[in-house]
Amino acid sequence: MTIPGNPIASPTTSPLGSGAFDASDLVLVRRSLDGDTKALRELIDRHQTFVFNIAMKMFGHRENAEDLTQEVMIKVITNLRSFRGESAFRTWLYRIASNHFLKTKRRGMELSVVDFESHFDAIDRITTEVLPDETTEINGKVVEELRLRCTTGMLMCLDREQRLIFILGAMFEVSHQLGAEILDITPGNFRVRLHRARAEMYNWMNERCGLVNQANPCRCAKKTYRFIRDGLVDPQHLVFNTEFVVRIKDITSLRAQAAMEAVDDLHESVFLEHPLHLSKTRVMDAILGNEAIRQLFDV
Repeated sequence: MTIPGNPIASPTTSPLGSGAFDASDLVLVRRSLDGDTKALRELIDRHQTFVFNIAMKMFGHRENAEDLTQEVMIKVITNLRSFRGESAFRTWLYRIASNHFLKTKRRGMELSVVDFESHFDAIDRITTEVLPDETTEINGKVVEELRLRCTTGMLMCLDREQRLIFILGAMFEVSHQLGAEILDITPGNFRVRLHRARAEMYNWMNERCGLVNQANPCRCAKKTYRFIRDGLVDPQHLVFNTEFVVRIKDITSLRAQAAMEAVDDLHESVFLEHPLHLSKTRVMDAILGNEAIRQLFDV
């Protein structure tokens, strides 16, 4: 059950992109194990947003992502004493998260999206209609909602391991070394699998998606009104284009803009425009409300 509450504050730096937090993570772990609840809260808040966003991209469903985030963070906290510092804390934490996501039951958008061909075919069956003038005010925001919904569906077309590697490597710019450590494979293996995931995503988007190849007829703006009419997108209750302060590109060290404009990189720039969503789940409230865990940490 997701614990309600106000969104966790949006970070400005990704703990996945560099080792900037490695030393302070270890300090926070030691202080947490000594019963410092403020340190424990800071440690969880630092990583919770990124666990949540990986879950959101993996399954395309906010409530599922909230539940999975809570399950992962509780697992991390209750096993904190087993962390021996043989790797960076972030490696240990995101390995737990990745294993949890790879092994969980099918859920969210996985249940409705099968593969690239059927995903694009379903979109093609939605007729193209121009939005009436009276909806112009919400046009941009709702069109963006559809774009995010559609591209999240594309992520579902990759198998789980491919999807996770693409999210880590192409969206959050995790290095081959860190990605390998998280997934317990070699850096070379991570690089090859990431290349394959990127290639498959690019090939399908280049063939069917107007965002990457203007020769393709599909345009988000022309499909939006019909998606609204069919009840597939609700302008009053957005799912993807809501509850965020920054986009993924704002917290990653992007390559030069000229490189991002290369044809082969256009599909990745689409995913870097995805929001870094804010999590509402209050893991710490659940932890501190559990007497057994309170005794474990002597708080």
